[in-house]
Amino acid sequence: MGQWSFLSDLLDKVQSHSTVFGKVWMSVLFLFRIFILAAGVDKIWGDEQGNMNCNIKSVGCKNICYDQFFPLSHTRFWVLQILTVSTPTLIYLGHVLLVIRKENKMRRRLQQKMSKTGMNKLPKYSDECGKVQLKGVLLVSYLIQLVFKIMLEVSFIVGQYYLYGFIRMPTKISCHTYPCPTPVDCFISRPTEKTIFIVFMLAMAVLSVFLNIVEIFHLMLSKMKEKSKRKRRSSCSTPQEVGCIKSNQNEPGGVTLC
Repeated sequence: MGQWSFLSDLLDKVQSHSTVFGKVWMSVLFLFRIFILAAGVDKIWGDEQGNMNCNIKSVGCKNICYDQFFPLSHTRFWVLQILTVSTPTLIYLGHVLLVIRKENKMRRRLQQKMSKTGMNKLPKYSDECGKVQLKGVLLVSYLIQLVFKIMLEVSFIVGQYYLYGFIRMPTKISCHTYPCPTPVDCFISRPTEKTIFIVFMLAMAVLSVFLNIVEIFHLMLSKMKEKSKRKRRSSCSTPQEVGCIKSNQNEPGGVTLC
């Protein structure tokens, strides 16, 4: 698990700048993908090529058969998948840190009152504690990284099928490629356990895609609601234009209804 600590620390910083669904996505990535991959998968796969037994001991035959059916080991494929899918989130984190750093400088200049030129612009996205609001360019950046995560995740799901041609791990593979003198059958160790992990990791990838899609709709709906609330406030602030109804205006304690 130590080799994943650096990535885990970086992704953990994104949680404070994400929505609720983004935090759930992080939990799925940490607990059900990185932790499982680091703790259990290596012990089950191990030296997959060395544990595979063939009915012919011809030199180089096992290597060719393994490379033909497994051009990339499942464990290395999943490591590549996790790193690639996490990259848009890390880029978004870099954007957030850049915005926070820029606005902290702006706050220091405002506090020191070194110059009055250009001081009309106040920090827009972050507060003194470093917490940001998803709006403007940060909202666009967040949505872009969600779209890229969906595209990359779907690409790896489809790529896994086209790379291996199966989801359920076969018990044996057959090949008749040089240097195998005759058709050779090679038997794979622990096919049932490997099948369970393949299905599990595939299900986690599908769940990640679902969470990202739900998060996009959640952001869109929340911003639409905020926009409608602002419109209602602005309409109530100009009663002459919208025709506010005033009841009991001349009486004490009269109420103005918009």
